[in-house]
Amino acid sequence: MDHRQPESDYVDGGGDIENDGRGSDASSFTEAREPLLNLKSRINTTSQIAIVGAKVYPIESLDYEMIENDLFKQDWRSRKRVQIFQYIFLKWTLALLIGLCTGLVGFLNNMAVENIAGYKLVITSDLMFNDKYLPAFAAFAGTNVILAICAGALCAYIAPAAAGSGIPEVKAYLNGIDAHSILAPSTLFVKIFGSILGVSAGLVVGKEGPMVHTGACIANLLGQGGSRKYRLTWKWLRYFKNDRDRRDLITCGAAAGVAAAFRAPVGGVLFALEEAASWWRSALLWRTFFTTAIVAVVLRSLINFCRGGNCGLFGQGGLIMFEMHSAIPNYTNADLLAVVLIGVLGGLLGSLYNFFVDKVLRAYTLVNERGPSYRVLLAAVITLLTSCFAFGLPWLAKCIPCPSGSEKECPTIGRSGNYKSFQCQPGHYNDLASLFLNTSDDAIRNLLSSTNRNEFEISSLIIFFAGTYFLGIVTYGIAIPSGLFIPVILAGATYGRLVGRLLGSLSTLDLGLFSVLGAASFLGGTMRMTVSLCVILLELTNNLLMLPLIMLVLLISKTVADSFNHGVYDQIVQMKGLPYLEAHAEPYMKHLAAGDVCSGPLITFSGVEKVGNIMHALETTGHNGFPVIDEPPFTDAPELCGLVLRSHLLVLLNQKKFTKNRAVCGGQVLRMYDAFDFAKPGLGKGLKVSDIDLTPEEMEMYVDLHPITNSSPYMVVETMSLAKAAILFRQLALRHLCVIPKTPGVRHPVVGILTRHDFMPEHVLGLYPELLHHK
Repeated sequence: MDHRQPESDYVDGGGDIENDGRGSDASSFTEAREPLLNLKSRINTTSQIAIVGAKVYPIESLDYEMIENDLFKQDWRSRKRVQIFQYIFLKWTLALLIGLCTGLVGFLNNMAVENIAGYKLVITSDLMFNDKYLPAFAAFAGTNVILAICAGALCAYIAPAAAGSGIPEVKAYLNGIDAHSILAPSTLFVKIFGSILGVSAGLVVGKEGPMVHTGACIANLLGQGGSRKYRLTWKWLRYFKNDRDRRDLITCGAAAGVAAAFRAPVGGVLFALEEAASWWRSALLWRTFFTTAIVAVVLRSLINFCRGGNCGLFGQGGLIMFEMHSAIPNYTNADLLAVVLIGVLGGLLGSLYNFFVDKVLRAYTLVNERGPSYRVLLAAVITLLTSCFAFGLPWLAKCIPCPSGSEKECPTIGRSGNYKSFQCQPGHYNDLASLFLNTSDDAIRNLLSSTNRNEFEISSLIIFFAGTYFLGIVTYGIAIPSGLFIPVILAGATYGRLVGRLLGSLSTLDLGLFSVLGAASFLGGTMRMTVSLCVILLELTNNLLMLPLIMLVLLISKTVADSFNHGVYDQIVQMKGLPYLEAHAEPYMKHLAAGDVCSGPLITFSGVEKVGNIMHALETTGHNGFPVIDEPPFTDAPELCGLVLRSHLLVLLNQKKFTKNRAVCGGQVLRMYDAFDFAKPGLGKGLKVSDIDLTPEEMEMYVDLHPITNSSPYMVVETMSLAKAAILFRQLALRHLCVIPKTPGVRHPVVGILTRHDFMPEHVLGLYPELLHHK
């Protein structure tokens, strides 16, 4: 084994932390490049941990690249047509199961929220109707706090990874980052029930973001053959025990989650394409479309079943959540100016929203670090604050006479409805109570209503916008599953309707359309998506005539907001410390070569290596990939044979098929092992170094690494631009990228290995801080 390293081995203190056999050769650069280098410290000091939930855990990259070793090639050559057909059939079967399960969970989620929150609001309304104001507040706030404590306790004590939206974690996983328990069965359980409890508690959160995470967890559970921990496994899913197939399934799950949350199947596919997935291909497009179509069929069937009164308060409505029937006239110049104004407002308010969310998340980290009890307490305090806002602010609104000739009951008495009586006399309603003391879905429907232009007073719209804007910021980050879509839609629809009221007769567009445009502009300003949001909003409202205006407002809001900061999910990914690879390279990378950022030490193995050397390398480093070098007497000169993974080495050592002599025995090893012996187990349940028990005699024996060595790793020459190497690394979904010398045969066959951490700004600018201010 060649250690090619400084005075001491680089020992990674994180054990399983991702640091993949990277290294450098001090002699690999010419004198002209020497002043640029910082050769005194070539160890990558980039943080290799990330925040998951409220704790810090080690992170690891995923092996999306096909490991083409001898065992893999033998397995593919030996597969019969029946096995290939079985593999393809299972892909589509799993897509079907993901759609069925996600659609069912989405329906049950909606039904549970509508019933729990609905009955809570019915009890509150009945007490208010009988002038029992204090008991009404006690029942309202007490129920909310109890529900929030239950949701917070689930997240704090069972699955911290279930807190928050989950979209940043899914996005990071699909980018190639594996973090602790982000897709575990316990996370799935808490995500479902925590989301139901949190939304039912009246918090300004949505269930849409958590549904994306839920769909991804369902896909992961099905794709890995169940859960070995809970003794739910299926051996016939062994074909999918690799990161590449799991990635495709989780992409389908994320798309299914959006389809179930918004009842928008096409929007779900586009969301996965635009926001979630880092790699895409046409075959995956077909499967995600099939999955979301199944979700739509399941939802339609179950919603039709509920129309007969079989689902409690969840018995009305259809597949379209916020259907709009208002006709759209021809646009005037004043209308287009109004749309531009809403787009600019959405960009400004959205970027400001992201700024405050980032600050609040950092502040809450100080509380969450104190322990689970503090996280639950924070959730209870925010819930009590929300209840005080929801119950107290409607007292500031005046009572409005019920509209004449309305098809809806006004005021609504004895049930959850659109015209809340609150403290008003008969024949009147409180418009603020109609927004605050309602489920989020009903509040959005009220804001999108076009039947009564004066349904909400301007002062009430201002108060509700300020309240939801503030509560949406302070609520996101507490220890409950919480999405951002609904708070953003609520606030955006409110200021959109407010702009429509203020413009009055200057615009011919109705208030419902103004609300939709406001929601679109705020979504574009916070999340920075365009195509997927446009289609989701069209599917939400079932009004294709709004397409040109929604496209315009999304483009304007995104352009304005991009001038100030990044999208909210990108900010959260960065704040959590997840080493996300962007689709583009940073400008300063054009001034560096691939060999400039290789960090050390580089640890290599011989094609036939001593067992003791392998164990020493595995115990003293956290590297997950090692170059394998064939040396004399097996070759005339040292040459790169390929790359071997840490996980494969552990399996090989655990089997103890060693030889006393240093000899190549590849064909014999191929008969000893099956490719599935080296398949990756789910949720990090693979072997660890501590599981390997070897005797002193075995440590002196040899093992042939050729059968498990990836003989065709991706390689770049050391003089390649770092920017080009970064784009290559990302587009090919690599975990390791070998850097080879420009002059082969004269020097060592490999200069170093690049991993995603070597492309992180912290590492590159740490080596070359003078590039920070370089144009």
